[in-house]
Amino acid sequence: MTPPAPSWLADVEVLAFDIFGTVVDWHGSIRREVERDLPGIDGDAFARAWRAGYKPAMARVMRGEQGWTLIDDLHRGILDEILPRFGLAHLDEAQRAHLNRVWHRLDPWPDAVEGLERLRRRRLVCTLSNGNLGLLARLSHHGALAWDCVLSAEVFRAYKPDPATYLGVARVFDVAPQRVMLVAAHHDDLAAARACGLRTAYIERPLEFGAAQPKDVTAREGNDLHCRNLLALADLMGS
Repeated sequence: MTPPAPSWLADVEVLAFDIFGTVVDWHGSIRREVERDLPGIDGDAFARAWRAGYKPAMARVMRGEQGWTLIDDLHRGILDEILPRFGLAHLDEAQRAHLNRVWHRLDPWPDAVEGLERLRRRRLVCTLSNGNLGLLARLSHHGALAWDCVLSAEVFRAYKPDPATYLGVARVFDVAPQRVMLVAAHHDDLAAARACGLRTAYIERPLEFGAAQPKDVTAREGNDLHCRNLLALADLMGS
């Protein structure tokens, strides 16, 4: 039985979604494609190694050591760094460019498409991702993900958790921050959003890093909502 929705939920007008790990399965998608196209490569380890370079690469930009850079280009830099570790230094430019575009071909979690469709009946839904606009558009097309608006770090020229991203959503929709809810599977992202006055909903994704490295999805204090998946969030919101 779905618990009753808190009264403040009626004031939330916009749902802003983190994408990688929350809406789409980056690990499983990359693992499957790598193991299909590059026989003998450990796709599980490859996916995690690629993702491990994500935050350090963004940090270099945020510290001013590198100019503003799209996530597609950061992903490519990380890819070039890890290929030799997996015996793939021989890949040519066309092969590397195609592999880098795997981030445009990530599959949604099984509940994502229906969950978003139901949530759109009652709320505005948008992306709030560090992924660049072209990536997010192709990713959404690939996965049949329907949005009212696609927002990206590229729009604000700041990566999450910079306050400019969370407050930027409120500015785009001309609403107070508390009328925006960030939906994410990452506690650090949610904490930064709360610090800006947004409401927050944690989505459990225990297999984000693969079955061999399950996440602890135990409820933590601070988040306004804690849901098993997007269908559960839709149930709670009466969608």
